[in-house]
Amino acid sequence: MEPTGQIIVALDFDDRRAADELVDLLGEECRSYKVGLELLTASGPGLIRDLVAEGKDVFLDLKLFEIPNSVAGAVRAAGSLGVSMVTVHSMGGPGIMAAAVAAARPFPRLRVLALTVVTSMTTSDLADIGVTGLTSTEDQVLRLARLAEAAGCHGVVASPQEAGPLRAVLGAGALIVTPGVALPGETPGEHIRSGTPHGAVAGGASHVVVGRSVTRAADPAAAFRLVRADLER
Repeated sequence: MEPTGQIIVALDFDDRRAADELVDLLGEECRSYKVGLELLTASGPGLIRDLVAEGKDVFLDLKLFEIPNSVAGAVRAAGSLGVSMVTVHSMGGPGIMAAAVAAARPFPRLRVLALTVVTSMTTSDLADIGVTGLTSTEDQVLRLARLAEAAGCHGVVASPQEAGPLRAVLGAGALIVTPGVALPGETPGEHIRSGTPHGAVAGGASHVVVGRSVTRAADPAAAFRLVRADLER
């Protein structure tokens, strides 16, 4: 995939105006945006419809974790909005993942991604919620990725550190979307399991999700180009 197509910019804002301003600043250079729970709750689905109408790909990061019928309904709603990717939480089990995949079938462009382990979690955090016997967080990521593959998901969301092992398990066709990405020398914020754009894609990621490196930069367009340059080296 061409580098620009691998970059998803996270619109992690609490109001639509800030999101619109960033999209305008990036213009034609950025093709894909992530909309998460904060912005969706604050501004509603109108922003998503407008981004799709402008020809942008939208990664709707809902992290769905509900009974299968509710998950299916949310996926159908996402498909009706025209989004390209939607997330379901793999720790909900095969039932909700399979329901999400089935609900996405009438929407040919919609891909269902299974969130494995959020990038802020460690092996100790997993033990606190009863997931024990792991030698590393990677064990749980790979276990959940296999469940997601068996349920028919199109790919997974995981940290850059697991991109390589995931590619080996899931093969060439799976989507591997990696948040927790920052430019070399930058702090990754709350992302404990982090990496650079180049490191993530070299390891096997199909896409990188970039947040503060671009959205909080003095010149977001220049920062976006730095991310692209890091992917190209």
